[in-house]
Amino acid sequence: MKVVILCGGQGTRFREQTETIPKPMCLIGEQPLLWHIMRIYAHHGIREFVLCLGYKGWKIKEYFLNFRAMTADCTVQPGGVVTYHDSIIETDWKVTLAETGEDTKTGARIWKVRKYLEEEEDFCVTYGDGVADIDVRRLLEFHRAQKTAGTITAVHPVSRYGQIQIAANKAMGFQEKAYDEEEWINGGFMVFNGKKVWEYFCDNKDLVLESGPLPAMVSNNQLSVYRHFGFWMGMDTVHEYKTLLDLWKTGEAPWKVWQA
Repeated sequence: MKVVILCGGQGTRFREQTETIPKPMCLIGEQPLLWHIMRIYAHHGIREFVLCLGYKGWKIKEYFLNFRAMTADCTVQPGGVVTYHDSIIETDWKVTLAETGEDTKTGARIWKVRKYLEEEEDFCVTYGDGVADIDVRRLLEFHRAQKTAGTITAVHPVSRYGQIQIAANKAMGFQEKAYDEEEWINGGFMVFNGKKVWEYFCDNKDLVLESGPLPAMVSNNQLSVYRHFGFWMGMDTVHEYKTLLDLWKTGEAPWKVWQA
């Protein structure tokens, strides 16, 4: 099975960090956010990735082309012979780096990489800016049981603002992070049936996944929803980036399922 990761957006609401690099390459600890997303899938046995590149995609190519040199100790000998000393788990990853265009929309990016997915009965798709402690195996089991063209993972969005508890015009307390238990959003971590889903896509660079293929699947009763009640966070603002950084630095990163 393969995972398609949408890495091509310009991250305009995150310009402080994305002026020189694409958003998935923002560092969380010593590795980019993209690596964290890939480690989540690898932990659940999925180690083949198709990365949809766009804005500053060469930065992502550079990272993977030099991956071992950047992540392991090495000795350079006369004649340019390089010896690597560290054994790293990522050596069993297979990564396809696909140029899908800087201005291409999300649905069109998936359409552009379909040639890498022709043999897949099912394939995963997610965004390059969100992490979760999701059980991918259970998500796949759910999707296959539904027998629909697609499955999206619904999550509760965490408020960017603190909530105030009020009674009789008096503040009774504060809640720094809160979410509405009745509200759900698409948190990525999607699964598509490789035989059924392509009828919802087309060769149009302005095709937006969220306003084109997904609503069309809904109209045909072909989109299932897997509810994830655990941790999820998208990195859409500098505040969210700093929150992820703090969680990683303190050793409290819930998405680090590979060492749970």
